[in-house]
Amino acid sequence: MHAVEVRPSGPARGGLVVIQEAFGVNAHIADVTERAAAAGYHAVAPELFHRGGAGLTAAYGDFEKVIECFGFVPGDEAILTDIDAALDHLRSFGISDDRIGVVGFCFGGRATFLVALRRSIGAAVGFYGGGIVRARFPQFPPLVGDAADLRTPWLGLFGDQDASIPPDEVEELRSALGAAPVATDIVRYPDAGHGFHCDVRDDYRETDARDAWGRTLDWLDAHLA
Repeated sequence: MHAVEVRPSGPARGGLVVIQEAFGVNAHIADVTERAAAAGYHAVAPELFHRGGAGLTAAYGDFEKVIECFGFVPGDEAILTDIDAALDHLRSFGISDDRIGVVGFCFGGRATFLVALRRSIGAAVGFYGGGIVRARFPQFPPLVGDAADLRTPWLGLFGDQDASIPPDEVEELRSALGAAPVATDIVRYPDAGHGFHCDVRDDYRETDARDAWGRTLDWLDAHLA
């Protein structure tokens, strides 16, 4: 499995797994990995479509290609296997689990919730993660019913104008998170749509993107040892 990996210029304050959108590990995800390293994290973005070949991506808006790419991710256990490999890689540099976080976007936003349910690490942040409350693909079931089993502090960032994740679903998730035994939070951006953090997408909103990234770093600061 290939990955984008960027180390900070000085000693790492922790590790961060950056989880791709539905479009793969593209230039935007590589840029996020660079930003994470600039903030002091040893960052790695694994290619979750690697079973279909190294470097597999889909152009924004090419949903036929997206569906093809998802055919190479057989289910949640495959996602966890790949993220476990990324976690093991960070551990090999002496970074303990309580100093490792995950951040993901779109498809990766759901994956951060999955990791927070199944693994106990320092922190998790999901940007506009679809499929948590309502399933999108048959191999990725909804996860909201397991919110009481959350093991890792999780922050969710959503846009109210995201037609694929309506506000009522976000509030259903918020309600379910009330039973979680770890810290959780959800932030909604009234004027933002899906993909608002990505500066090469039509839905990019600079002010909201800056705020969301700032909240991400604050969440990591608060919960990583």
